[in-house]
Amino acid sequence: MKTITKTKELAKFCAKCAEFDYVTIDTEFLRERTYYSKLCLIQMAHPVDDDPLGEKMTGAVLIDVLADGFDLAPLYDLFRDESVVKVFHAARQDLEIFYVDKQIIPKPFFDTQVAAMVCGFGEQVGYETLVRKIVRLPLDKSSRFTDWSARPLSSKQKTYAIGDVTHLRVIYEFLADKLQKSKRQSWVEEELLVLTTPETYVIEPDEAWKRLKTRSNSPKFLASVKELAKFREITAQERNIPRNRVYKDDALMELAATRPSTVQDLSRSRLLLREARKGVIGDGIIAAVKAAAQYGPDDIPKPPPQRQKPVGNEGLADLLRVLLKANAEAIGVAQKLIANSAELDDIAAGNPDAAVFKGWRNEVFGNDAKDLCDGKIALSAKGSSVDKVVL
Repeated sequence: MKTITKTKELAKFCAKCAEFDYVTIDTEFLRERTYYSKLCLIQMAHPVDDDPLGEKMTGAVLIDVLADGFDLAPLYDLFRDESVVKVFHAARQDLEIFYVDKQIIPKPFFDTQVAAMVCGFGEQVGYETLVRKIVRLPLDKSSRFTDWSARPLSSKQKTYAIGDVTHLRVIYEFLADKLQKSKRQSWVEEELLVLTTPETYVIEPDEAWKRLKTRSNSPKFLASVKELAKFREITAQERNIPRNRVYKDDALMELAATRPSTVQDLSRSRLLLREARKGVIGDGIIAAVKAAAQYGPDDIPKPPPQRQKPVGNEGLADLLRVLLKANAEAIGVAQKLIANSAELDDIAAGNPDAAVFKGWRNEVFGNDAKDLCDGKIALSAKGSSVDKVVL
C-alpha cells in the first residue's frame, strides 16, 4: 500500500480524487496528553479505478502528516471542492481536527454512522458492525489503540488503517443507494447540520462551566465554578494540555466551595495537585475566585433546570414510548435518533417546542405523538405488533 510523505504526492492524489463523485477519509490521532488532538495519519480512498495497463488499482493511500515539511493544503483544496462528497464514519473528532487546524469543514460531507442510523442499523452503530453486515467481512481492530505517532508504522498498523477507508467505499455506496430508494437523503442532511456548524468545534472559556455537574445552586458557589472553569479552559488551551492536568473536576468543586484567597489557603486543599498550589496556576485560581466575588445578581450563572418526569402524565409518557418504538420499527430507524426519554417526558408535559415537532421527525413521529396527546388516536395490541386506532 502506498504511503504519501511529500506534499507534491498528496497534490497528485487529491487531483485524482477530484475526478470522482466521492472520497473516503479517516484519521488516526492522539489526545491523551493534549487539549487538541494530535493528527498522526490520514487514510484516503477514491472509488476503484483501472490504470492504463488494465491492472486494478486500490485507489487507497496512507498520508503521513508527520513527515518533514508536509503541508495539507492540497487536501483542504479537495475539501472545498463541492463536486466531491467527503465520506467519514463517526466524523465528529475528525472534523474537529481540520477545523482547529485551518477552520475548514469538508463540503459536501457524509457520515456513514448517521446514515446507518437512518437506515435502521441501530444506535451509534460502529464501523466494525457495518463492515460485518454490509461488506460481509471480519475486521481486525487490535491496532486501534496503538501509538500512531511512532515511526515507522508496522505492516499490521498500515493494514488496519487502510481498512478504515477501503471498506468505507462499499458501505457508503450501499447506504447512499438505500437512502435514495427510501427518499431519506434529506433526513441525513438535517442530522449532519450540527457536524457542519463551526460552533460545534469551538469551546468558549466563558461556557466551560456548563460541562460540569454542580452539587449546589448557591450564587457564590456557581460564580466561582464559572470563573475557575474559565481559567482552567484558557490555561489548557494555551498550553495544549488536558483540563485535568490543570486541575481535576473534583478539585475545581472543592475550590469553588472553599474559595481560597491566598497561596496559604491553596496549601490546605485536599484535591489540588501540588504543582497547582503555586506559580501561574495558583495565582490564576486566586484571581478567578476574586473575579467571582465581584459578580452581581445578573452575572450569576443559571444552571439548566433539573429534568423531572411530568407529574400526573406518567401514563401518557409511557404510551409515547410505546408509540415511538412502534413507529421506529415500522420505518426502520433507530429510536434514539427520533427522540430520547427526556424528550418524551417533555411532550407528555405539554412542551410544544420539542425537537420531534420539526423536520423529518415530525413526519415520522411528531404528528402521531401530538394526536396521541390530543386524544385523536389510541394504541391497540395485535399479537406482537402495536396498531394506531383513529378515534
